[in-house]
Amino acid sequence: MPIISPTLSPSNALNSLPPPTTSTTSDDSAKRALLTSDTLPIVKCTARARIPTTNGVEIFLHLYTNNVDDKEHLAIVFGEDIRSKSLFHKRLGESQSDRMTRGAYVGRLCPGRRIADIDSKLGLKLQFDENGNITNDTVDDDTDDNDSNLKPASIWNDETLVRIHSECYTGETAWSARCDCGEQFDEAGRLMGLQGHGVIVYLRQEGRGIGLGEKLKAYNLQDLGADTVQANLLLRHPADKRSFSLATAILVDLGISKVRLLTNNPDKIIAVEGKDRLVEVVERVPMVPKAWLEANGGVRSVEVEGYLRTKIERMGHLLSKPE
Repeated sequence: MPIISPTLSPSNALNSLPPPTTSTTSDDSAKRALLTSDTLPIVKCTARARIPTTNGVEIFLHLYTNNVDDKEHLAIVFGEDIRSKSLFHKRLGESQSDRMTRGAYVGRLCPGRRIADIDSKLGLKLQFDENGNITNDTVDDDTDDNDSNLKPASIWNDETLVRIHSECYTGETAWSARCDCGEQFDEAGRLMGLQGHGVIVYLRQEGRGIGLGEKLKAYNLQDLGADTVQANLLLRHPADKRSFSLATAILVDLGISKVRLLTNNPDKIIAVEGKDRLVEVVERVPMVPKAWLEANGGVRSVEVEGYLRTKIERMGHLLSKPE
């Protein structure tokens, strides 16, 4: 990152900034080493709950803790059969009521239900190995049931539509037309709702990792003439400070190894796959702005056009405006 004298005003400094160093190497192995961590973070899903949504689709919200920061990251899961290994693992001394309370249950909860590992109404039973890990293979007979109609509850293991989404308070909550983050979030949810399966990994990495306060300062610099990359550099931050190793670890915990990734960012593909490629991106699904596809749709503003142009010209995003 270039050293910029604090005596320079933003307007004087803008034209002297070199292009950022994102996506500059054609060597895939070198880029992978730059964008990925040597070891994955340790993540743990501490709670899960069913969320009925305003569009009628149900999701399962997963809350994750980790060993690299003090933030609570999320996985928004479409499909009850996508299950967290860390959440469902049997813990010493816990009761079936404990398991239901933290969300480690099969099927659907209802008043009067007493067993987390069996949904007698749907005829489903979870399976565990001898170490208490959830599995598709070995049936655990510890739970007392006399229902011969129970069938093992399968775990989703096909290719999964995935969006790695970084928190954007301004775009998702404050109606900002400086970016299309809220639009992308909604579109990812719509597509996953239609398919009945999918995961949005929601990382608390506001402002490409610089935080909300610094992001607001960057907005002021943009109003003074900087683009989004220049604004970050003027604030002595990288063009993009985010890490996606947490997303990889969360996908691994959810048992997802092959993904169809909703993104325009080629670096995100490499970063999510990681050094050991525990997650494989089998397809990139483009996120084309609605304003480019629909006459009266999507986010429209001078600011969002500049935001998208900078992504394409300065950050190498795989996106081109339809003719």
